[in-house]
Amino acid sequence: MQINQPVPDFELTDKHGKRHRLSDYRGRIVIVNFWSCECPHSERTDKAILSMFVQRQEDVSMLTIASNLNETAEAVKTVSETRRLPNVLMDANCQAANLFEAQTTPHVFVIDREGILRYRGAVDDVTFRQRTPTRFFLDEAVESLLAGQFPTLTESPAYGCAIVREV
Repeated sequence: MQINQPVPDFELTDKHGKRHRLSDYRGRIVIVNFWSCECPHSERTDKAILSMFVQRQEDVSMLTIASNLNETAEAVKTVSETRRLPNVLMDANCQAANLFEAQTTPHVFVIDREGILRYRGAVDDVTFRQRTPTRFFLDEAVESLLAGQFPTLTESPAYGCAIVREV
C-alpha cells in the first residue's frame, strides 16, 4: 500500500457482530488504528486519539482494528468498552493487518475522503528515548486534510508493541 494511492476495500466485523467496509466511509476522513487491548502504547495513545476524534467526528471516522491473535474477543470487548472506543473491528486472521502491512499497535493510517492513503505511522513522536510527546503526527495529518491540504509529513516509523500474528 503506497502513500497517495487508493486503499483497497476491506470488510471486518465489529465487537457486536456488525459488518463494516472501508468503502462505507467514503466521503469522510478515516483513521484506521491498529490497536491492542494489552499494549501499553495503545493505552497511552487512546486518550489522545479519542480527544481529537471527539472534536472532529462530524468529518472523521475512526476504525480501530484488533489484530492480535493472542487477544480474545472478550478481552477486546471489555477493554475497548472501558476505554470508550467506538467501532473496534475484529481482524481474526490478520487480513487487514497484512493488507496495511501494519507492524505495531498503535499503527495509524489516515485516508482522505476519496479513499486515498495520506499518512501512515506513529500517533506522535514518542520513542524509547523520548517518553513525552512533543508532536502529534496523527492530528497534523487530519487537520491538514480538514483544511483541504495534503499532510506535510506523510510517513513516520510506527512505535509500539508488535502485532501478534501467530500464537
